[in-house]
Amino acid sequence: MASVEVKNLSRSFGIYKALDDISVRFKDGGFYALLGPSGSGKTTLLRMIAGFDYPDTGHIEMNGESVERVPLEKRNIGMVFQNYALFPNMTVFDNVAFGLSVRGVAREEMRAKVMNALDLVQLGKLEGRKPHQLSGGQRQRVALARAIVINPRVLLLDEPLGALDKALRLDMQVELKRIQREIGITTVFVTHDQEEALTMADRIGLLKDGRLIEEGRPEDIYNCPKTLFAATFLGDANIFEGDWQDGDIMLADGRAVSVAAGRETQSGKIRCAVRPERIRIVSAEQPRLDNVLDGRIERRLFAGNSTTLFVNHNGREIRVGLPNTGSVSHDDGEAVTLTWSRESTIPVTAA
Repeated sequence: MASVEVKNLSRSFGIYKALDDISVRFKDGGFYALLGPSGSGKTTLLRMIAGFDYPDTGHIEMNGESVERVPLEKRNIGMVFQNYALFPNMTVFDNVAFGLSVRGVAREEMRAKVMNALDLVQLGKLEGRKPHQLSGGQRQRVALARAIVINPRVLLLDEPLGALDKALRLDMQVELKRIQREIGITTVFVTHDQEEALTMADRIGLLKDGRLIEEGRPEDIYNCPKTLFAATFLGDANIFEGDWQDGDIMLADGRAVSVAAGRETQSGKIRCAVRPERIRIVSAEQPRLDNVLDGRIERRLFAGNSTTLFVNHNGREIRVGLPNTGSVSHDDGEAVTLTWSRESTIPVTAA
């Protein structure tokens, strides 16, 4: 196992800058997600760590040792690709054993290691099957077993659950996290799925246009985003923009929105984010919180365990996220009063 540190890493392909001066540290034994839209540099960064490509500038260190020019076969890294890249003519056992056979591991030791890896991913009874005889989830587990059987210093996962249906993907999220904790290996995985990153990762790095925009624990980035990009890409957010005045944002219609205490900023224009689930709908008899706006429901979006209401306030659309408890419903065209605390109003920068 190893800690991995990337320092001022840059990589260009012609005029396209895939990575732009990225610095980040992946702690020993941690589970780290690289999250961002297509073309943000996630896979390029993963390939650099693996050794499939080399940076133009910057350094990659494992346990303090510089490896950016070390060939991939000497980095001892396990990798799982989105398409799993299994050998169709080989059995499950032979697929998992491939890395060990290349390393010249003795047959008895090889069998013990392979069976231990298959037992870890709960495929110990399927060693004789071919890939076409397995389900998508089982093939994913074989690829994972093949990656960890060589006892790598670092495990890299390139959208490993992207080919699975939603139900199976949720099951595999739990399994991947269980396996990672059990073996304690430093793991970095690439995903464009926000829910997947929030569910699995200890830390998240948000990438955009080859730059690391924000990095930290999932709950910190979600609850207190520093940037407009983090607020709108990781989950959903209502963005309020106006003039800063004595701890409030003055909207264009003259209404004031109170901002979290201790978040004071300089005068001028300011943007703030409010998560839809932080907004409540209250009746005339119920107490209000720090911020109150009136509006009318224009439409609803039912999503099973929650419903999003789209409320019009003086031409501004405000999204309200409500849990589906089965006891309260709201209709299109209904006039409503919205309220939320000032602590839920988070200033964000434009980055």
